[in-house]
Amino acid sequence: MQEYWTRWENWMKQYAPKLLTILNSGVSHEVLESLEKLIGKAMPDDFKAFYVVHNGQQRVRTGLVDADQLLPVEDIIEKWHYWQDLLDAGTFQYNGEPIASEPDTGIRNNWWNPLWIPITSDGFGNYHCIDLDPAPEGTYGQIITLWHDDGHREIIAPSFREWIAQYLDAVERGDYIFVKKWGIVSKDTTLNYND
Repeated sequence: MQEYWTRWENWMKQYAPKLLTILNSGVSHEVLESLEKLIGKAMPDDFKAFYVVHNGQQRVRTGLVDADQLLPVEDIIEKWHYWQDLLDAGTFQYNGEPIASEPDTGIRNNWWNPLWIPITSDGFGNYHCIDLDPAPEGTYGQIITLWHDDGHREIIAPSFREWIAQYLDAVERGDYIFVKKWGIVSKDTTLNYND
């Protein structure tokens, strides 16, 4: 997975050198093991290999993934606990029945599932997650969307590796640009460039 970081860092050097300063150093195997122990499942090998190089990004407004933050493992654990606390409190039930989402084929129709592991955050309660409990038509480790106020759940990529590869292909192709306030964003963004 080093090759993907090399590509991403090379792009940053050319178009957004300040982003290099918000990359965290690699995560330890012990921290990865603490995440796996918490969720009771192994994270995909590609995810672990990627995070050994850089443990996501620092907590700043500027995002690396279409204006979203690439969460470090410590924040992944924090976000997981947040959603788990909501689940335990019965937040995702109405009149004793689970609130269903509107998922793509291959995703379970939960509002949130403890095996949906958040890896990006927009800071407003919306995430990309690694799905470790797909529906029968899905793929273990697929990347899905999780919106706090919208029931649609979408498959973004069939694996962590393919998600990163697709995103970096788009970044290198020029589909994304750097905007100082927001970070790497779609060139067709509606975000105000001047803020």
